[in-house]
Amino acid sequence: MPIYEYQCEVCGHEFEVMQKFSDAPIQECQRCHGEVRKLISQSTFHLKGSGWYATDYAKKSS
Repeated sequence: MPIYEYQCEVCGHEFEVMQKFSDAPIQECQRCHGEVRKLISQSTFHLKGSGWYATDYAKKSS
């Protein structure tokens, strides 16, 4: 299950919630019950090894 990050528009509290894709987004702050917005988080997905553009991309000729 993915972890979603939210931030309260009223008090600024940031929190994480583990939810299913099918779950409705959180609407209310856990602290003050104000309106929250979903934050965009950095992915932890990383391509390692050969075969990816970062390691096998054609080098410029001099």
